[in-house]
Amino acid sequence: MAAAGIGSFRSGTHTNTRASLNTSKLDKPLSLNSNSKLSLKSKPLTSSGVRKSAPASLGPSKDHAAVPGRVRVAVRLRPRNVEEMLADADFGDCVELQPELKRLKLRKNNWDSDTFEFDEVLTEFASQKRVYEVVAKPVVESVLDGYNGTVMAYGQTGTGKTYTLGRLGEEDTAARGIMVRAMEDILANVSPETDSILVSYLQLYMETIQDLLDPSNDNITIVEDPKNGDVSLPGVRLVEIRDQQSFIELLRLGEVHRVAANTKLNTESSRSHAILMVHVKRSVKGRDSVLSSENGNDSRLVKALKPTLVRKGKLVVVDLAGSERIDKSGSEGHTLEEAKSINLSLSALGKCINALAENSPHIPVRDSKLTRLLRDSFGGTARTSLVITIGPSPRHRGETASTIMFGQRAMKVENMLKLKEEFDYKSLSRKLDTQLDKVTAEHERQQKAFEDEIERITIEAQARISESERNYTDLLENERLKYEKNFIESIRKLEEKWAMSLPTHISNGDMVRFQNDASEGPRVAAGQEVAEMKKLLEKETLLRKAAEEEVDNLNSKLAQSKRLEESSNSELVRLHKMLEDEALQKLKLEEQIAMLESQLLQLSFEADETRRKLDRVEPEQVPGGQDSTIHQVGNSQLNHSGNGEKASIAKLFEQVGLQKILSLLEAEDPDVRVHAVKVVANLAAEETNQGKIVKAGGLKSLLMLLRSSGNESIQRVAAGAIANLAMNETNQELIMAQGGIQLLSMTASNAEDPQTLRMVAGAIANLCGNDKLQMKLREEGGIKALLGMVRSGHQDVLAQVARGIANFAKCESKSSTQGAKSGKSLLIEDGVLPWIVERANSEVSSISRHIELALCHLAQHEVNAKDLVNGGALRELVRIARDCSRDDIRALAHRILTASPTFQTELRRLHVDY
Repeated sequence: MAAAGIGSFRSGTHTNTRASLNTSKLDKPLSLNSNSKLSLKSKPLTSSGVRKSAPASLGPSKDHAAVPGRVRVAVRLRPRNVEEMLADADFGDCVELQPELKRLKLRKNNWDSDTFEFDEVLTEFASQKRVYEVVAKPVVESVLDGYNGTVMAYGQTGTGKTYTLGRLGEEDTAARGIMVRAMEDILANVSPETDSILVSYLQLYMETIQDLLDPSNDNITIVEDPKNGDVSLPGVRLVEIRDQQSFIELLRLGEVHRVAANTKLNTESSRSHAILMVHVKRSVKGRDSVLSSENGNDSRLVKALKPTLVRKGKLVVVDLAGSERIDKSGSEGHTLEEAKSINLSLSALGKCINALAENSPHIPVRDSKLTRLLRDSFGGTARTSLVITIGPSPRHRGETASTIMFGQRAMKVENMLKLKEEFDYKSLSRKLDTQLDKVTAEHERQQKAFEDEIERITIEAQARISESERNYTDLLENERLKYEKNFIESIRKLEEKWAMSLPTHISNGDMVRFQNDASEGPRVAAGQEVAEMKKLLEKETLLRKAAEEEVDNLNSKLAQSKRLEESSNSELVRLHKMLEDEALQKLKLEEQIAMLESQLLQLSFEADETRRKLDRVEPEQVPGGQDSTIHQVGNSQLNHSGNGEKASIAKLFEQVGLQKILSLLEAEDPDVRVHAVKVVANLAAEETNQGKIVKAGGLKSLLMLLRSSGNESIQRVAAGAIANLAMNETNQELIMAQGGIQLLSMTASNAEDPQTLRMVAGAIANLCGNDKLQMKLREEGGIKALLGMVRSGHQDVLAQVARGIANFAKCESKSSTQGAKSGKSLLIEDGVLPWIVERANSEVSSISRHIELALCHLAQHEVNAKDLVNGGALRELVRIARDCSRDDIRALAHRILTASPTFQTELRRLHVDY
């Protein structure tokens, strides 16, 4: 048999008191059952949503082999653990497995037994892979085909339910549970581009649904659709999964927040039902249809895209809390209340399954939130596989028989499988929008090209006009010069002809006069023609100047446009450079923030894990006096976590620095603030860090969180950090000066969570230990805040309240002895005495010890004696003097009774001999 029992495994690791389920008696390699040859592929489902009649993948029993939609049940046997091997060494197992016949025999005695048949019988040597393939794989394939599916584990505490379903297998991949293997198959069969996977992780604790991925969301309501009865959980956190590693991180985060406790049957027993929901959305490509349309005499084919077909499946993996008997588990106190709630919900589930198996007209699904959440898994539309886990010990034969009968009744439940598919009109709309954007962009591109072509033609036309104007001006000048030359040549020829035609006998004087008279007429005509030519020339000159001015104007405008274009280009280059620099800076900041968040998350997880372990320490082991409970938790955490966590904190200081960590307390993301305040609280647990935190403004930031944050998780951890800082007398005065007691009182009045009240009460208790702050603490409501937190009734809260009252009474007694104070005790004036008397004889030592000290400090001064007698405290003082377990307190009470005249008089009147 295995070396240890199988219990609830957390985050892929196990404690030293447990051993792997795969450990054999002789340390031999494990092998699969050779006779169990089962098909790993589920049969196809019809379009109507009902599976065709075919043998089930789990190998159903003969009576139900052809029943579609029936709940399939497998039984898994856990090997003996160390305790059972020692205690039951002389006794045989109470069960005998016949895996080849799918049968199980439950022994009544040495000669008689009952035989039961299941869809699959898995021995203690069955591997995790074998369990997944016969139990969960057919359900996962149905979910990928568009059906709902459920895989659930049921059994006694410590029989291996959480190991079967939730083992992470990070050290040994062969030990991976159903959750991890199911997600591997889903990721391998979906397309990241068109499909989606959304995951939520919940727990049902004390009939309250809580989000394991968002602890602040701790009271989720169930909403039922009145039309089809579907159950939904509005407000639950849904996380999209893209790879296997992110899913494992999500499971680890959920397991950190899941409630667990130590019982006699299991060192880490699950105290809640864990429910993992995986929503798978897959797209199935539709065929294209061809439509014909006519426009006049022209006909053409229009191809219309058919909407994508979407199939939606939901996989629900349920890790039920183990059923247990109180006398065997040893549950008491709060653990007893948890066990009662677990058994009630499992009983309600059993009643529903009985009613479904007997075809009862009424199914009591509303008796429990668990049955409401699983209404689709039993008698609904989901394909359901149930694995029941049992142990071999004859001491637990009754619980084993009850588990077997639960599985037998569940095999009679039939579900009506229903395919969930619909057309993805949203996807089609997005495709059409994309096509429209492409057409619009193409149109804009063509419009831009058309405008560019028009501009090019315009520029070319302007160039041709300018060239024509230049050619015209040159031709005009050439013509003018030609005309002037011809005119001068004509005048010269006329003068020569005229001179040749004159008579030879004319005298020289007459000749001269005649020449003058003869040439006067032609010269007058030539002058007029020259004048007209000059006017034309001047006119042409003016036109040419105007054209040149217009050309110069156009050239200047063109040059100005080029300068503007160059300036715009340089500005665009500069802006592009700035954008690239901004993008690079943003990327660096995002990487830095991601690194900070990762480091904060790691430290937060380590702190939470250590704090959860330390919360289970017995109160008697915690020293009293002025030491803060929060400070003890912090120091113990650092001591037990070892060099690994100290190295993480040192690395955080080296790489990030305290100032950056404190700056994250003001981050917009609430998750970042939660992790940041947890790291600050963890750092504040060390005295060497307290001064640095206060100097860097950490105290002010923590008080601001108490004032402004509405997140109770942030308030709880911030109060714990303030409690650690309040261990230092200088810090106590700073806390009071900055209104810390008022903020703590306000947080106490609004909080409901016992852990938050414990942190606040611890902080106020530390402040009560400073005799300089007594009056101010009382005036600002510190004593009333302590009394107000009594409403919680939680032992840890009451212990901190008692410690605060004891600290206050001790400081007050010291002031009265030194003469700094006179008159009746402030505690008595504020009405604390009745509560002290009521709790003086508490069964919880951490409460009674502080109350006894407070009572003795009050009784030391005669001014309080009369009120103590009237309030019934004298009887408790006598009891303390007689029966107190601590010698110093017992001797103090005896000395007070002997020295007080008022007490002596009252004792003689009552004839009490102490």
